[in-house]
Formats: sequence, structure tokens, C-alpha cells
Amino acid sequence: MAHNHSHDHAHHHHGSSNIKVAFFLNLGFTILEFVGGFWINSVAVMSDALHDLGDSLSLGLAWYFEKLSKKGSDRSFTYGYKRFSLLGAVINSVILLVGSFIILSESIPRIWNPEPVNAVGMIGFAILGIVVNGAAVLRLKGDNSINERVVRLHLMEDVLGWVAVLVGGIFLYFFNWPAIDPLLSIGITLYVLYNVVKNLRQSMKILLQGTPTNINLDEVQSRILALPEIQSIHDLHSWTLDGSYNVLTLHAVISENLLLEETETIKTRIRELMADLAVQHVTVELEVPGYACEHETCSNPNSD
Repeated sequence: MAHNHSHDHAHHHHGSSNIKVAFFLNLGFTILEFVGGFWINSVAVMSDALHDLGDSLSLGLAWYFEKLSKKGSDRSFTYGYKRFSLLGAVINSVILLVGSFIILSESIPRIWNPEPVNAVGMIGFAILGIVVNGAAVLRLKGDNSINERVVRLHLMEDVLGWVAVLVGGIFLYFFNWPAIDPLLSIGITLYVLYNVVKNLRQSMKILLQGTPTNINLDEVQSRILALPEIQSIHDLHSWTLDGSYNVLTLHAVISENLLLEETETIKTRIRELMADLAVQHVTVELEVPGYACEHETCSNPNSD
């Protein structure tokens, strides 16, 4: 268990550092976009600059919440601050939703009323945008908290957006059909919306303490009941703090004649079994047959 905790801590520190780098990359490029968009008189680039400014703000929030989530437990938050990372994911998802609808509201009317676009300026900024945002995406590759996945989605949206701008710029350079730009933007935005909604649903499930998607309660029960000392289990609950740190609590009925040392051995074996199932925090309450469980959930036969 100590090994798992150490690995988790190192991973999260690495993730926070990656978000920090992505934040400064995005903020620096956003400033460049505003200056360049004004210089080449491109409304499309200026619109992307506003979108990237929103991304920079959400990246800053993600960086702050990711750092805060590393704090240990205290009297205010006995489980620690891991869920602040989840809060950052929810805020970023909402920002992405709002930004996506703004982009759609801008893009759809331009299909019928296209505006002239500086094709050469589009191509230049698109190449630069792909390089900068692509570097940020690669920096976050392998980070798996929900917050980090949402941040990566932000940056992937930017990369795909700039690929669309590049394709549109090249197309406009050879053909006079400006409607290609809003059409590409709509397609990318719908793809991003699909992923944002999926991430937001997952975040809401975690906030509502739903069973983690990677925890199979049937397998949990079968593994524990396979121990010869365990007669039955009930009041089984599982949830996750941030999408990667999973918690499990349960009551197990054992034989009456077990010694204290033997019960501690049983608890250790259960924790070892659950560690193989990606459960980092296990609380076990052992009971003898005939014990009247006083918890409300214990009286509910469907509680597990």
C-alpha cells in the first residue's frame, strides 16, 4: 500500500507541473494571437484568441486546483483535498460548454453570410497554433485524473481547431469558398461537445458518490467471500474521491472463535485483495454471527 501511495503522489506532482507548462504556453500564444489578429485584421484569429483566453483561464484554474488537491487531510477536509481537482474539472467543462455554444452561434450564421478571410494569415497562425498547442497536449500525455483529461481536451480542441483553420486557409488560398471555415468549425465543436458532456457526466457521478466505473462490485464480493473465515458481507459501499483514488467500506461476518490477531490478518488480506482491484482506501468492520447492525443501510437487503 505504501508503494501505491508514493507512486500516486509522484504522478500527481508531475501532472500539476505539466498543467503549469501548458498554462504558460497557452497564455503566451493567446497574447500573440491578439496582436497578430489585429495586425492582419482577421476576425477568425481574433475569435480564436478570445477562445484561447478562456482556455488560459481554465488552465490556470486547473493548475491551482491540481496543486490544492495534493494537500493532505486536515480538520476541514479529513479525506484531503483531492476533490478540488474534480471541482477544477467541472468548472473547465462548463467553460468548454459555454465556449462551444458561442463558437456555434458565431459559425452557423457565417455559412450563409461568409466573411472575407486572410488566407495567408490563417495558414501562418494555424501552423504556429498546431505546434504550440500540440506541444502542450504531448506534455499532458499520460496524465489520467479527470481534471487533467479535461485540460487535455481543451488543448486537443485547440489543435483540431487550428488544423481546421490550416485546411480552410489552404483551401481558401486556391478557391474562393469562405463557407468552408465555419463548416469545419461546427464539425469540430460538435465533436468537442460530445466529449465534454461525457466528462461532465462522469464528474457528476463522482460528486454523487456513484460506484467507480472500474470497480466491479460482484468481483469484490466474490473475492472477499472466497476467504474461508468470511461467512457473509453486507453494507458494501464504493466511491471515488477524484476518479483515480477509490474508497471501499464493508461489514464482514466472521466466525465467533477468531482471535484478535486473526481478525487483523483477515483485514490485511481483504485490503491486499482490493489493492489488486484498484481500491486504495479500504475500511473493514468485522462482526460475529447474530450481531445486530445498527446502521440504516444494514437493514436494507439491497444496500450492496
